[in-house]
Amino acid sequence: MTEVLPENEESQRAWDGVLFDRFLKYRHLLIALADYGHVAMQAYPPPVGARVVDIGCGFGDSAFDLGELVGPEGSVLGVDISQRFIEQARADYKRDNLRFEVMDVQASRFEEAFDYAFARFGTMFFANPVAGFRNIHASLEPGGRLVMVVWRKREDNPWMYVAEQVVKPLIEIPEETDEARCGPGPFSQSGADTVSTQLQIAGFRDVTFLRSDLQIKIGNDLEEAVEFNLALGPAAEAVRLAGDDGSTVAPLLRGALRQFVTEDGVYGGSSVWVVSARA
Repeated sequence: MTEVLPENEESQRAWDGVLFDRFLKYRHLLIALADYGHVAMQAYPPPVGARVVDIGCGFGDSAFDLGELVGPEGSVLGVDISQRFIEQARADYKRDNLRFEVMDVQASRFEEAFDYAFARFGTMFFANPVAGFRNIHASLEPGGRLVMVVWRKREDNPWMYVAEQVVKPLIEIPEETDEARCGPGPFSQSGADTVSTQLQIAGFRDVTFLRSDLQIKIGNDLEEAVEFNLALGPAAEAVRLAGDDGSTVAPLLRGALRQFVTEDGVYGGSSVWVVSARA
């Protein structure tokens, strides 16, 4: 049985349950997030033949891409706290130099060493980021690199933030709920100073930040964009925790998201930090 910190048990329940179901339903939209992974891998590629770990690997596509970059002499281990995401990754991505395991990186140290660690939106839900970063640091060879992609501030991510502004003032989240929370949330590592401090406390050096901005497709049409924002993201989390079905806020969301409609679908601006640090 994989060790999970008590403070992460609720988050694991969310990712193994309703969030997995919703990520799977909207996988055709979420695959666009791979573009940010490609930006990070191009800026800081793993060496050919490197031993790589992908933190919070989700469906496994980033681990697969990393496996191509390191080549047959390298290896990639994808880890995630969710058993269902790992099972899906194992089913979808097969290669001799690629494997997937369930792991709470904040709770346990790795039993092997790596040359390169990667995380595409995989560290923002850490309840204890320093603990997670310490375990990653301990797994890296001296000089090994950590590369991660994290969302920048809400205001620079209107593809999520506009819906949050509409929904949260109208939704009252009870103190007690049976719904599992997913963790600190997507913007918990948006501050460069905060993340830099966390990494340095964990032992990393040479911390750098590269900003990248892309347009993210949030729906093939306006109705799907509304449904998507009521399924995933901060607005959706508020609706879910409140036990609301979203029907009362859907008309308001429709009006707010109309500004993002184009001939090719519904697109909202997004912005990330590509963070690099050395062990």
